[in-house]
Amino acid sequence: MQADIITTTLLPLSLFVIMLGVGLSLTPADFTRILRYPKAMVAGLTNQVVLLPIIGYLLLFVFELPPAMAVGFMILAACPGGPTSNLITHVARGDTALSITLTAVTSVVTVFTIPLVTNWSLVQFLGESQDIRLPLLPTIGRIIGITLLPVSLGMLVRQYQTGLALRLERPAR
Repeated sequence: MQADIITTTLLPLSLFVIMLGVGLSLTPADFTRILRYPKAMVAGLTNQVVLLPIIGYLLLFVFELPPAMAVGFMILAACPGGPTSNLITHVARGDTALSITLTAVTSVVTVFTIPLVTNWSLVQFLGESQDIRLPLLPTIGRIIGITLLPVSLGMLVRQYQTGLALRLERPAR
């Protein structure tokens, strides 16, 4: 029962607060820069969605994992980074807007690519196939609730209450 409370309430609330803190450091210009110079976005998407699973597959030749573990490894290689990557990027003073954009886009894209990689891995390593579907609308809802909404709120606070945002940003970092 307590594990349910942690995963359904405490963890999402914590992520919301963390992402609100991240949003305090961002402005709309950070995101328009990504649209104006999309090379980093395209490179990030290509690396996460295409290159990472290929590298994962190549590593399986080196480490020769048992078939079930190989399938699990490929599933992990196909999964997006998530909100934690945004926090790490923020703390490291990286391009947080790019990280958030990559998280949002890859989270939607991987709803389609994870089943493909998983099915391919099941056939490749276990010789079987499954019909795997991930829920698109609930996934988009989680992305909005845990990433986009709190970051947007943080940005609004920064835009309209800059002094407050700067005071809150330091402890959030």
